[in-house]
Amino acid sequence: MTRRNRRVLTNRIVLTVSGMAAGVGLIMLTWILGDVAIRGASAINWAFFTELPAPPGMKGGGLANDIVGTFLLTLTATLLSVPFGVMAGTWLSEFGRDHPLGHLIRYLSDILVSAPSIVIGVFVYLVMVRPMGHFSGWAGAVSLAIIMLPVVSRTTEEMLKLVPHELREAALALGSPYWKIMPYVIYRAAAAGMMTGIMLAVARVAGETAPLLFTAMNSPYWMESMNEPMANLTVTLFNYAMSPYDDWQQLAWGAAFLITMAVLVTTIITRLVLHKRSRH
Repeated sequence: MTRRNRRVLTNRIVLTVSGMAAGVGLIMLTWILGDVAIRGASAINWAFFTELPAPPGMKGGGLANDIVGTFLLTLTATLLSVPFGVMAGTWLSEFGRDHPLGHLIRYLSDILVSAPSIVIGVFVYLVMVRPMGHFSGWAGAVSLAIIMLPVVSRTTEEMLKLVPHELREAALALGSPYWKIMPYVIYRAAAAGMMTGIMLAVARVAGETAPLLFTAMNSPYWMESMNEPMANLTVTLFNYAMSPYDDWQQLAWGAAFLITMAVLVTTIITRLVLHKRSRH
């Protein structure tokens, strides 16, 4: 067998194995999503979105406070992490590529990305919850923001690196200052990739439970402020899934279905909007 034939055969084997692996992954994903949809869709009704959780042993109730709490926690974490993550990624890409501090930040970001979320929850518990003397929505949002920050910064850096240097040089040649080139030229060219990174970060924290157990905890009531224990879907899902009550287990499936669909729909809408903008 010639060298060319060996390379062709190796290429076909690798492509076949890769295709089979992708097919297995797609089958498993479809199986999981289908199971969640079938079991969770039956729990979705008007009471699910408007009523508070029912006491143990009582039928009915919903997860209205948990839905609002999860939305506020995720929104606050996004507002805290995205600006700092984008600025950090911009500095790493444009000014800190060969800077010693840049290498240190990248190293710390890689460590933080792989750190277990429960460790981050314990850290925020020590620096926020214990000094404050109580659980709070602010502590929960900070723990989620810490998880999001390295994902946003590293994705932003990699997307900005893909923008051709010719665009920067052309804008500079026209006399544009660098602070205008960033938002109007570089960010626009990398917008799709940057938004993908942000949505990946949001999707990751939307299903986090461990850090919230140490920070926001949970509550069966409507919140009055974020400076108190805060209801959220993930902790409620965790508690209800292990409960002996069938109606609570059904609500847990509904919560899993709602989180999955919210992340999926948000991601699809974001991609469609960015695709439409890129065509104009």
